[in-house]
Amino acid sequence: RVETCGGQLNRLKEVKAFVTQDIPFYHNLVMKHLPGADPELVLLGRRHEELERIPLSEMTRAEINALVQELGFYRKAAPDAQVPPEYVWAPSRPPEGTSDHADL
Repeated sequence: RVETCGGQLNRLKEVKAFVTQDIPFYHNLVMKHLPGADPELVLLGRRHEELERIPLSEMTRAEINALVQELGFYRKAAPDAQVPPEYVWAPSRPPEGTSDHADL
């Protein structure tokens, strides 16, 4: 998820563009509004435990997009587009003993 404060975004045009225009295209990536928070990408584990925080304030929109794609987030063609079965769990892998196909 991306955590940020609306006030912080107003002075960070590149990050604001990513948050408002790009996040809806990424499967399993959401924005969480936290008053006073600097923008960060928070990587969570399968049980929603925090794994890592990556500051976004100094990054451009292109750099953030490249980062989330490098991390394995699936970018859909449109915000409401279907996600191929092999990317349903992206960026993580399916739990042990389960199929990676959402329809099975």
